[in-house]
Amino acid sequence: MNLKALHSIGYGLYLITSKDGERINGQIANTVFQISSDPPTIAISINKQNLTNEFIKNSGLFAVSILAEETPLSLIGQFGFKSGRDVDKFADVNYQTTAQGLPYLEDDAVAYIEAKLIQDVDAGTHTIFIGEIVGAEVLKQGNPMTSIFICWH
Repeated sequence: MNLKALHSIGYGLYLITSKDGERINGQIANTVFQISSDPPTIAISINKQNLTNEFIKNSGLFAVSILAEETPLSLIGQFGFKSGRDVDKFADVNYQTTAQGLPYLEDDAVAYIEAKLIQDVDAGTHTIFIGEIVGAEVLKQGNPMTSIFICWH
């Protein structure tokens, strides 16, 4: 079996956010997809060790900022390679909050989607969170950022 075949799968890049009380956190993820249209439902996949996973489980809410193609790599690094347990990832980041109080990027996203958790599925190292969409807005015209996933062993 040649798992390098997985390198051919295309993905988007997203900022997934949630909250726990007044605390907010977010992380970069590449797995977001629509499940159904009635009710409008999406799914995300988040590593079990990440603080965002814990926040989603505690609040039952998550938001997805769909990153714009021109999103700076420094922002991806801030949310992708640092832990919210150690730093405030939203310091010096321009963001707004959804009706449920979840942060979304104001400048570097083409749209955001807000969801209420309806189910979570154990997927080994990750949890698949399924949420009913309770809010969504197009923020600006543009292309979403995409990436080729590199399989970790």
